[in-house]
Amino acid sequence: MSAVVLRGFGWRHAGRRAWAVRDVDLRIDHGERVLLLGPSGAGKSTLLAALAGLLPGDSGEQAGTVEIDGRSPAAARDRVGIVFQDPQTQLVMARSGDDVAFGLENRGVPAAAIWPRVSDALDRVGFPYPITRSTAALSGGEAQRLALAGVLALRPGLLLLDEPTANLDPAGADLVREAIVRSRDDDTTLILVEHRVAEALPLVDRVVVLEAGGGIRADGTPEMVFAAYGDRLADEGVWVPGFRFPPLKSGSAAAGSVVRAEDITVAHRVRGVSMSVGEGEVLAVTGPNGAGKSTLALVLGGLLAPTGGEVSAFGDPKPPHKWRAATLTSRIGSVFQNPEHQFVTSRVADELAVGPRRLGRTGTEITGIVDALLDRLRLTKLAAANPYTLSGGEARRLSVATALATAPRLLVLDEPTFGQDRRTWIELVTLLATLRDEGHAVVAVTHDDDFVQTLADRTLPLTSARLHEPLPQRRRS
Repeated sequence: MSAVVLRGFGWRHAGRRAWAVRDVDLRIDHGERVLLLGPSGAGKSTLLAALAGLLPGDSGEQAGTVEIDGRSPAAARDRVGIVFQDPQTQLVMARSGDDVAFGLENRGVPAAAIWPRVSDALDRVGFPYPITRSTAALSGGEAQRLALAGVLALRPGLLLLDEPTANLDPAGADLVREAIVRSRDDDTTLILVEHRVAEALPLVDRVVVLEAGGGIRADGTPEMVFAAYGDRLADEGVWVPGFRFPPLKSGSAAAGSVVRAEDITVAHRVRGVSMSVGEGEVLAVTGPNGAGKSTLALVLGGLLAPTGGEVSAFGDPKPPHKWRAATLTSRIGSVFQNPEHQFVTSRVADELAVGPRRLGRTGTEITGIVDALLDRLRLTKLAAANPYTLSGGEARRLSVATALATAPRLLVLDEPTFGQDRRTWIELVTLLATLRDEGHAVVAVTHDDDFVQTLADRTLPLTSARLHEPLPQRRRS
């Protein structure tokens, strides 16, 4: 077990004027299970990083103090486990079992105890593959389960979870939530960041709400917090239970076909998929983790060549993956599952200028495009920030904005609503509906059922791709 004490804690990232989080006074006792809420950008992920000892002094400015069992986070790392918003950042080994064993080996756990603990942790999270599975072959949701298994195997006294079910299919999310509940038997202290409050409430006994400008808005039992602050929290973007949004379906049939795939296959990832999407249509691609949804998105976006089948788009005789970069950029905008994988500059505004500049737009035109997108996606205050210091929700909005910067007629989005609070979710879904009504075609890979029910005009469910041939495995050294 671990107790957490923060006194006047604040953190400002290097090069940023605004504090990511500030004036936090908080005590969490041994064994408590806390849901940390607040609008996107309120500092939730930064607070978790501070508790995990992952904010070195040369990366920013700290105010106040943080203690875990009376020690600094750096000195208490052996008692803390964290799962990040992007699980790919904490996978370090080539094989899945080795990745879970890595932390145990570093902690000096006796060799005879390591592999039973690895197997137990993988079973807890419902990991669907043998321990020899290549980590490079995992989908985003499968990587998320593996990262959680690696942390649970360490049996930490303080467990920090940043959106642990965001990229999971419903069955996988249920398994992860069950694993979190079972960790209660270990008397683990839990701090959970999760936008979808209704699903998280059974896991916690206390709710803490961060104030966007600094400090703590509310702290108490879920019943007390939502009774006293529910309406105000909903207005400010928190996903309070019972949220519903009216459907934004298209009022007319799709015109023509923007992109079409015929019997697409990608070795070991996608098999025999046929689909099309037309102008003025939103197509949601759904299915379990590992079904090949993200791979299909890369193929449709012209970023990956299929190993079988054909892809045609915009009447061009060449498939998208053979187009010149400028042609692809002007026609198709892609948003990756992990936003950081597509950032190429050190400033948010510069990131938005890359596409228009590649298309030969003038300086005046580029400035107008950038300013409009910053305003539309609530990023104006972050124009000078480094994209890699953004919160998960902010990074997702930036990746969507970069896709829109060249005004493409086809948008291919992988988990477009990941990390969004209620307010930015509504704004993003409304923006996509507007683009659809203006004649754009949208393909969205998603596990977000609210997104599907609200916006999707059609749904393409993919079945599991786990019958594919196993990938070559490296021998364990």
